[in-house]
Amino acid sequence: MPSRAPLDDVDSRLELLLTRRSTPVAGLGSPGPDQATLSAILTAAVRTPDHGKLHPWRFILIHGDAREALGTELATAFQGAVEPEATPFRLTQVRKTFSRVPLVIAVISSPSDGKIPRWEQILSCGAVCQNILHACHTLGFGAQWLTQWYAYDPSVAKVLGLSSSERFAG
Repeated sequence: MPSRAPLDDVDSRLELLLTRRSTPVAGLGSPGPDQATLSAILTAAVRTPDHGKLHPWRFILIHGDAREALGTELATAFQGAVEPEATPFRLTQVRKTFSRVPLVIAVISSPSDGKIPRWEQILSCGAVCQNILHACHTLGFGAQWLTQWYAYDPSVAKVLGLSSSERFAG
């Protein structure tokens, strides 16, 4: 059994957890993580409780030119389902949704039927999102866990290749 840390050590170990806060999108600027750092973030993300070792999640990385391409799809979906009378200015705002940040990690909840309840799998996916936030903070990056209208829009889910049983977790 590991020895218990002295009380004055506990504060320094918990400091990162106690100081983590979401960074508003306006504060999420370049540079984003490089490939090695992103790999470390995603490795930390999946070190989460996962009863049955099902890995009921997957990631879609949106960066580079893919941000603008997806923005065009978002603007079409927005005008079609959310705000049919959207002004050109509003559609431009929507189109720039993902290009305001260097990287978007879309976490997709992918639960399956079987021995492990779907609810536990969904909670595990939520823990993945939380681990991403903590890993980013630990490595000096701002991060924010968001779901907005597009996380619930069927046409956006289709564009990103989600199956009918998958949902955006963040």
